[in-house]
Amino acid sequence: MDVDTASDNTSIDDKIDDFCENPTRDALTEGLMSLLKPTVDQLDERIRATRICQIELKQRIESLTEELQRINEALQCPLETDSYVKKLVNAKHKITIVSNILQSTQERLNKIHQAVEKNTVKRKALLDHSSLSSNAPNVTEKVEQEGEREQEGSEW
Repeated sequence: MDVDTASDNTSIDDKIDDFCENPTRDALTEGLMSLLKPTVDQLDERIRATRICQIELKQRIESLTEELQRINEALQCPLETDSYVKKLVNAKHKITIVSNILQSTQERLNKIHQAVEKNTVKRKALLDHSSLSSNAPNVTEKVEQEGEREQEGSEW
């Protein structure tokens, strides 16, 4: 018996047609996207707001540190403000670290957001193109291969 005529072989055209015309899968994809996108957007906005607050706090700590140093110099008496200045410097350092962490988190979030949008556009283009074109299997294979390459490259 020839390998191509075996009863367990199926045509890739059959599989592609099922892939492109599955309303349940499309509804599920759209539902997941509608659930994830607001959460990602909200998280992104909250990270931005936190970073702005931290920048303002850092500036206030710097001005307070300068003011304490001026007071210390103006009094010319041995007050123990050095420990407070050190505490402020330590707080400033911690804020800088947290700000850097938030910045890297926001960059990752932006990459995820871009990947989600890119994937959504590809899926819509694939569905639109497959319904209009007769050579949909070739386009589908190319899009799937590109998606796999992007997922491999975007893993953290």
